[in-house]
Amino acid sequence: MSRFDALVGHRVVVRSTVPGERGPSGGPAFTDVIGRLLDHDGTTLRIQRRDGSEVDVATSTVVAAKTVPEGRARVRTRPALDYSPEELAEICTRGWPPRVLEPLGRWSLRAAGGFSGRANSAGVHGDPGTGFEDALARVEDFYVSQSLPPKAQVIDETPWARRFTDAGWTGIGGTRDHAVVQVADVATVLSTAPARPSDVTVTLEPTLTADWLAAAERDADAYDPHDVQHVLASPRFVVFASVRGDQGLEAVARMVVTGEWAGLSSVHTSPHARRRGHAARLLEACAEWARDEGADKVYLQTMQHNTAALALYARYGFVTHHTYRYVTPTR
Repeated sequence: MSRFDALVGHRVVVRSTVPGERGPSGGPAFTDVIGRLLDHDGTTLRIQRRDGSEVDVATSTVVAAKTVPEGRARVRTRPALDYSPEELAEICTRGWPPRVLEPLGRWSLRAAGGFSGRANSAGVHGDPGTGFEDALARVEDFYVSQSLPPKAQVIDETPWARRFTDAGWTGIGGTRDHAVVQVADVATVLSTAPARPSDVTVTLEPTLTADWLAAAERDADAYDPHDVQHVLASPRFVVFASVRGDQGLEAVARMVVTGEWAGLSSVHTSPHARRRGHAARLLEACAEWARDEGADKVYLQTMQHNTAALALYARYGFVTHHTYRYVTPTR
């Protein structure tokens, strides 16, 4: 039995030596990693940091490891609005992971057989590590190799947005011009939930089912099921919420937790079941689950024209963090 077994699943602080480096006193140099211990194989610890990124620590270098407060007892370090749009965009990618992910400097080249815009576009955030023209060529070459049209997800009102426009890339149009990313504290969402009991029962399942997919109306049949499964169900901490009625699933939502952040997506209510409070109950149930998994902030994205959704989210304390659009070359 390993001394790390009892720590798996908990938030920990792990102190380890830095191979080949010396500290100020001439002895070994040390570094600390704080996060949730996801698993270990006897030689490596895998730890998920607050932003959802994961790091490996060799057990042979570990000097000390102990639990730290989590869940409701843990004090938040950064409020949601302190994160830059670029930081949050990277966090969103971890919650909606593509099947193929290649870095281009700080940009992300993402592909998943065409299933969803985020998972099949270049995430433009930070420095691509090369000149802009070369970066554009690398983006186009990547999507040619994936048999997909080149597309970039660009945060509005940034220098990159202007540079893509100047290079002849234009919005793809339709309902995806421009998307709104909103954020809220999980505690605010839960404090807004009505105290009165609700007769709407929400079921939370850890696995993706065909019924849930059909109710979400994501047109999954048009894509490789492995791509769909990876994007929706591969994160370590994900739940699929639903409300069942006489005609089957009437409303669904998905919630993922990566570090301190929860991400709400795929909220959909069948037309015949609307105006019954299903979306609100799904949001509340998902927020409760996320809180219990250690998240204290939540993000979601919707479209600017979806006034009903924006009104609902505003009641629960959501505010707009940033907007983005998908662009593609016109030539």
